[in-house]
Amino acid sequence: MTLEQSETTAAGRTIAIGDIHSHADALRRLIDEIQPQVEDTIIPLGDYVNRGPDACGVIQTLIELGEHCRVFSILGNHDEMMLESRHNEHSLDRFRYEGGDQTLASYDYDAWFHGSNLSYVPDEHWDFLNRCLPFFETEHHIFTHACYDPFIAMNQQPSRLLRWTSIDDEPPAPHMSGKLVIIGHSARQSVRHWGHVMCIDTACGFEGRLTAHEPATGMTWWVNESDSKSK
Repeated sequence: MTLEQSETTAAGRTIAIGDIHSHADALRRLIDEIQPQVEDTIIPLGDYVNRGPDACGVIQTLIELGEHCRVFSILGNHDEMMLESRHNEHSLDRFRYEGGDQTLASYDYDAWFHGSNLSYVPDEHWDFLNRCLPFFETEHHIFTHACYDPFIAMNQQPSRLLRWTSIDDEPPAPHMSGKLVIIGHSARQSVRHWGHVMCIDTACGFEGRLTAHEPATGMTWWVNESDSKSK
């Protein structure tokens, strides 16, 4: 999806949030730090589920945030696995192997009674996941979950590249658009910036931090399990 407007106009701030991984309390504290206004645009970069205690709370919090300001949520690889698990037992087994048991527990899910149906997950939460975007693009920035091909327009990118490919310490070349790309997925303990790519997955779900960043101003907020700071 493309939003062709300047992030520094009266339209409000454009703020990305890194991988949340079922840490609803951290997400709520980060939102308290950001103090979103009705004219702001918030772009969570995906991986709302797995590796934490409250995936249900994360999705519900983002749904409620969307009633207060504009929220364009990106689909992460863990979210994709959850969608694929809804009616497929093999996919459910894989999802659980990748940390899905905690996600299912947050919905009071009992595999013994419900098999691969995931019937305890509210329709509203499935609707949220189904509406998630592969990427979000503004006049100056591109937001996606994992990676990209620098020589392909964003609306032609392979889905596996956008959601599954890790950048490690060698990001791709600058995107053909010349825009700064903000991603998550490849977790480290601090934000990494290569000039044309910025990764804000700061290891929430691995005893790290949950980070938000406003690229137009360079403002960064982060919270961990015990406190919060901004800079």
